[in-house]
Amino acid sequence: MTVLLPDAQWRHRSGLDGLLAALDAGGGKARYVGGAVRDGLLGLPVNDLDIATTLDPQDVVDRLKAAGIKAVPTGIDHGTITAVLPDGPVEITTLRRDVSTDGRRATIAYTDNWREDAARRDFTINALYADPLTGAISDYFGGLPDLEARRLRFIGDASARIAEDHLRILRYFRFLARYGDNELDNLAYDACVAAANSLMALSRERISDEMLKLLGVAAPIHALRLMVEGGILMPVLPEVTMAGVDRVEALMTREAESGVGPSALRRLAALLPADPALADQVGARLKLSNKARKRLIVALEPGIEGEAPRALAYRVGVEGAIDRLLLDPAQSVSALAPLEGWTPPTLPIGGGALIARGLEPGPNIAKALQEVQRLWVAEDFPDAARVAELTDQTVSKFQRARQ
Repeated sequence: MTVLLPDAQWRHRSGLDGLLAALDAGGGKARYVGGAVRDGLLGLPVNDLDIATTLDPQDVVDRLKAAGIKAVPTGIDHGTITAVLPDGPVEITTLRRDVSTDGRRATIAYTDNWREDAARRDFTINALYADPLTGAISDYFGGLPDLEARRLRFIGDASARIAEDHLRILRYFRFLARYGDNELDNLAYDACVAAANSLMALSRERISDEMLKLLGVAAPIHALRLMVEGGILMPVLPEVTMAGVDRVEALMTREAESGVGPSALRRLAALLPADPALADQVGARLKLSNKARKRLIVALEPGIEGEAPRALAYRVGVEGAIDRLLLDPAQSVSALAPLEGWTPPTLPIGGGALIARGLEPGPNIAKALQEVQRLWVAEDFPDAARVAELTDQTVSKFQRARQ
């Protein structure tokens, strides 16, 4: 029985029909592949759309230009062209087969054989193709029954597939967290454990990208526990222990209770020991952006006893305050309520107002302004009229001190 891809809104994106016509999908030269097919079959939202084609890359470029579609050669050396459509980009990749691999990159050759292209992919559920016009699914390695059973399997021998690309170790656990609801494939898991040291050969950017994707899924805990038990992360993230996984689990409970959306960076902070300096070192090792590293540091810095949530948010930013309050089990999740929809205000007075009240220009201006700000924050950011009163009091205090 032929399995069909369900109709969905993503299949009717603006400009998609023109793109498929340009690629001669009706003549069998183009099919949807990978995540769009997998998630489409599961009824999940489809964001990234990939098309596989028997056309060579230059032919794709020529056809798109002739159809008035912008073509960007984002990965032309690997056979990938990006078509820019009104509702987002679509990646189009010529069918490929591996000529040689070294665990980090592959030398490929183009082919017109769909099974050869499927054979170089990682998991059976990622090697499904769909005819864009009829929705008919092509399955060369048992991906459909695996998808139905929520079973994650490598295509062919797991050890051989990992040797081709070491990143597949981390991808295995990410996909296991998202799709693998069934029993663990022990052969695949054992292959990942045996090859864990090969992760050291990967770029830190690829490692951090996969780790953040894993931490961002709805239910990463089981996969994280398996990774720690098997020593998967020991070569690249030895700081991660089972205690860190427990902290992530507790954080996820608090995220759910508070209604705050999940954050991969916040969960990474929970996964690491509560040491800002160590977190910064890990962030540097993973080649995270300066902004991301700063967020890890802020999330793990010790708090000021008795500091109100809005005072904290004024000092470190709302995002940082939410991270810290969620990560601190001593804080009730109700502490987040004052931050909902709140933007830290700006002190509605400056040094000029102090001078106008008779305070002499000089170092005392900055000190007095800091005092006004301290009082303003302590009173939970009262209005300008109250700030004027606080300013009068502060100026009087500083003037008395000079007498």
